[in-house]
Amino acid sequence: MLFEDISILDENLDYQPHQWVGVREGRIDYIGGEAPANAADYGEVYKGEGRLLMPTLYNLHTHAPMTLLRGYAENLPLQAWLNDMVWPFEAKMTPEDNYWGTLLACAEMARYGTVSFSDMYYSADERIRAAVEAGMKINVCESELFFEEKHYAEYPNKEDNERFIKQYHEAYNGRVRIDYNIHAEYTSNPLTCTELAQEAKKAGLPICLHLSETKSEHEECKQRHGGLTPLRYFESIGVLDVPVVAAHCVWVEDDDIACMKEHGVSPVLNPASNMKLGSGFAPADRMLNAGLNVCLGTDGMASNNNHDMFQDMYLMALIYKGASFDPAIVSPKQVLHAATRAGALAQGRTDCGSIAVGMKADICVLDITGPAWSPLTNPLVNLIYSAHGSDVVLTMCDGEVIYKDGMFLTLDIEEIKHEVEARTKRIIASV
Repeated sequence: MLFEDISILDENLDYQPHQWVGVREGRIDYIGGEAPANAADYGEVYKGEGRLLMPTLYNLHTHAPMTLLRGYAENLPLQAWLNDMVWPFEAKMTPEDNYWGTLLACAEMARYGTVSFSDMYYSADERIRAAVEAGMKINVCESELFFEEKHYAEYPNKEDNERFIKQYHEAYNGRVRIDYNIHAEYTSNPLTCTELAQEAKKAGLPICLHLSETKSEHEECKQRHGGLTPLRYFESIGVLDVPVVAAHCVWVEDDDIACMKEHGVSPVLNPASNMKLGSGFAPADRMLNAGLNVCLGTDGMASNNNHDMFQDMYLMALIYKGASFDPAIVSPKQVLHAATRAGALAQGRTDCGSIAVGMKADICVLDITGPAWSPLTNPLVNLIYSAHGSDVVLTMCDGEVIYKDGMFLTLDIEEIKHEVEARTKRIIASV
């Protein structure tokens, strides 16, 4: 495809009008201020008038099958939300429920310009199948709650992960990657986590986990482990010896941030989820100032209710200003970087997440002719503060269009909605 005379956000996320962008064999192979000499070789031409081409979004913390729980567990603090509503519902979910829930999540993300997501849940085979059918990328980890202190080899998770790595890691032209998972400090034990971390280090793969999401989680960990915060606890048992992607990080302390910098931990902000569950506000300014690879995620649909990353970008740009009483702490460019290139790097996708020659053609096109985009005084500011996911008119993953002008090109959206509705009703009736 050749995008003709289109405005773009370049590899530095700077606005460049009147550009030509050529895509061939899944990668961006031309960017310039005029048509390439071999323009005819690109095949389809996409007219760029009134459009903005930008990198697609990378959702670094999801529980995709939880689309089935959308609107189910509401107005509860985290522990009651988990213990009384979420875990009993999940206990009734089958592998096929996970498959259909993930398909719906993929459709929603593709509609809003996201092509890659880091997913922490169950039934990895079915989640991978859904993401591959959708034409998207997934970093998948299989969750297990390590309540019982026993050797990692005694948990089925070890055997499962070995199979997933052998069968799926970097499969489908690299679109599937396997991560290890520790749900959280409060749902695990030191022995199992130590041995899991050793396995992850041996495999050279990251660990995804929840970290310091609530004040009670953070403080109770310190009581259990001689004053160690969740991050310092994980450091003490070797978990930080591998790359770690840490969701939430709401209650991390200054010493934690220094520790994250030392070990290359990538924090994932979840502003909508953290507000909805009353967890608090992550110290985004201190993380950014420390030079951490700050990423962005939606979390699951029982604690956010939609996969529109434009909403989370808007919240990231606003709420941390209000929480810190500083209107300058987070810039639009920092927000967009967190939602694009930073997420790709945390997933281990070094050739993704920006509009540059040689990068994978993960491209999102927005209609910028709507009233909220006028006047176009500062397009990047408009993107963060005025745009909505509904402005997306094309989503491309590895050079393949998966959503265009209201059409899902890889998925039967009506069948998916029907299946999810029926499966949710069945589970609610049995809980």
